[in-house]
Amino acid sequence: MFERFTAEARAVVVEAQEQGRSFHHRYVGTEHLLLALMNEKRGIPATVLRDAGLTTAQVRSAIERALSTTFGEHDALALEAIGIDLSAVKAKMEETFGPGALDPPPAPERRGMFRRKASLTGHNPFTGRAKKVLELSLREAIAMRSSSIGAEHILLGLLREGNGLAAKVITEAGVRLDDLRTRTIGAMQKAA
Repeated sequence: MFERFTAEARAVVVEAQEQGRSFHHRYVGTEHLLLALMNEKRGIPATVLRDAGLTTAQVRSAIERALSTTFGEHDALALEAIGIDLSAVKAKMEETFGPGALDPPPAPERRGMFRRKASLTGHNPFTGRAKKVLELSLREAIAMRSSSIGAEHILLGLLREGNGLAAKVITEAGVRLDDLRTRTIGAMQKAA
């Protein structure tokens, strides 16, 4: 399948791996593919996402919130309803155990063969959803009678998958996936 990827689509995959490493994740998920597609070098996907009102900073922030929040806003409200002040609990934990006690642990040091440090440029596996996005990008290209898979097909695959963190971030920003799909196809037709 990857032999059908254009240079731009391959760059999206490589950049998604880099995005995963920038978050210190040991995987590549749909959220990393979304960030890679938002790079201004990505043409149609970047333009469509930007025109829909999404920014890289906004998406990165939403991903960080989604992945690092132990208690969400609804959880805090539910606890507050039964008389538990989450901010007071957090303050007491930090008072007892020190500042940053509730912060996630740092990424473990990676070691390679013979106990040497492994480089952070190694391959991180794609999640099942991210693999599905790439598979759907092939299906999108075939459906459009394209001989190659471009970055725009990856975006269409991401939108079609519709259940990963990337889709959640997009919809929580007030953008409908079907509207974004229509915009992407329109931009592709205009560019052809």
